[in-house]
Formats: sequence, C-alpha cells, structure tokens
Amino acid sequence: MRRFNNTFHHLSGFVLVGFSEWPKLEMFLFMIISTFYILTLLGNSAIIFLSRFDTRLHTSMYFFLANLSFLDLCYTTSTVPKMLINIHCHKRSISYVGCIAQLFIFLGLGSSEYVLLSVMAFDRYVAICQPLHYTVIMHSRLCQQLATVAWITGFSNSLVQTVLTFLLPRCGQYRVESFFCEVPAMLQLSCVDTWINEVEMYAAVIVIKVIPVGLILFSYINIFRAVKAFNTCGSHLLVVIMFYGPAISGYAYMGKLLALFYGLITPMLNSLIYTLRNKDVKRGINKLLGRQQE
Repeated sequence: MRRFNNTFHHLSGFVLVGFSEWPKLEMFLFMIISTFYILTLLGNSAIIFLSRFDTRLHTSMYFFLANLSFLDLCYTTSTVPKMLINIHCHKRSISYVGCIAQLFIFLGLGSSEYVLLSVMAFDRYVAICQPLHYTVIMHSRLCQQLATVAWITGFSNSLVQTVLTFLLPRCGQYRVESFFCEVPAMLQLSCVDTWINEVEMYAAVIVIKVIPVGLILFSYINIFRAVKAFNTCGSHLLVVIMFYGPAISGYAYMGKLLALFYGLITPMLNSLIYTLRNKDVKRGINKLLGRQQE
C-alpha cells in the first residue's frame, strides 16, 4: 500500500524539460520540427493514399508499406504536436494520464515497427527467392495476419513496460529529462531500485529488436546470395538501418538529439526514401499530379 501511495503521490503531472536549457534555440527548433513534421505527414499520407487507390500497388509489398507509413504518421503525432505546443507556449507540463498515454502509444507504435520491418524483409525474400510461388505464399489473408501480429506484439510489449514503469514510486520527482515521456527517462525519476524494469526492458530488446534483426539478416543474406538484388531491396534496407541504428545505440538512454532523430526525422526519411527510390510510387505520384511517365 505504501508503494501504491508513493507511486500516485504526484498525480498533477510532469514537467518535460526538453530543450529548455537552450532558450535561444527554441524558435529555431520550433521551425525545424514543424517543417519535418509537415513533410512526414505529407510523405506518409501520399504513400497510404497511393497504396489504397492505385490498383497497380495492390500487392503485399505496398500493403506492408502502407502499414509502415501509417505507423510513422501515428508515431510522430504521438509526441510532436505536444512538443511544439510546449516550445511555442513555454508550457512544459503534461498530465499524468497524458504521460501514460503518450508513453504507451509511442512505445507500442515503435515496437510494432520493429516487427513490421522484419515482416517486410520476409516479403522481399519470398518475392525474390521464390518468385513463382510469391502470390500463393503472400496471399492477402497471410499479409493481414502478419500485420496484425506486428501490431499486437508491439502493443503487448508497450502495455507491460508502461504498467511496470508507472508502478514505480517517484517520491515527488516529476521533472522528465526529455521532451516526451519515454521509459528510460521515467525510470530515472524512480527512488527505488529499477532492476526488475531493466531486466524486462532488456528481455523486450531480445523479442522486439534482436529477433527481428536476425530475421532481417537471414532474409537479406539469402537475397544477396541468390541474385544480389540491392536495387530491389535498397529502400527497405536503408529504412532498417536508420530505424534500428539509433534505437540500439541509444536504448539505455536516448540523448535528446538522438531521441529527436529517432522520433521525427527517421519517419520523415522513410517516406522520402520510398518515394525517391521506388519507381511504382513515383509513377503513381506522377499519375496523381496529372503527368504521364513512360
């Protein structure tokens, strides 16, 4: 009971420190973040729209790409609007319930994306290494099931970590050294040993990150051995490197700039990479804009 009371001692909310130690840079950061956020919304929305309404993109590859774009849209929206409000209004507070919701949604979407990227790698493996059986193996029902598994796995991990994180007593600590609510920053507020949370967090790394990375490596090793098709899979591989790189290097505690890259710039670059490197998407955009491409 004492643990419960301590945990809920500060229900009025938290203070997101963010970039408050750099007040002269805040307006510049506001403009940069706003620009990247708008580009993220436009790029990913375009991919979702094209995947839905261009019949030539009604394949498993673009079904998963649309899922990835939707994840990125929600992923950035879970943190960026609140961040922009805090910077513009110099109001750095977030409610207790709002912090829980933000952490749960952000972590759930991020975890789902790890699993989805491994599913996309498997899709490319089947398309390139077993082209004659591709449509039979990657039928629409299986694609929907794989996407559902990615979402359920991600949010199951988020639910466990969110509950364990907010059950920790904080003894009056409420200043979060980040611009959004994330597990490592919240663990720093605890006034008790967090080894159980850390063990669970590293177990989650194995399930959510290490296993998918292994599946991705397996898929691409077989692809490269078969046909050396980097041009075919280059876009997905670049997205994997950008998404996994910052996450793995900064998992123990994301620095603020690293967290900004991870939560905003990477989703924006995802859509940009797929738009610039994918002929089908570029053809769809040209068609949407009323231009014909031979």
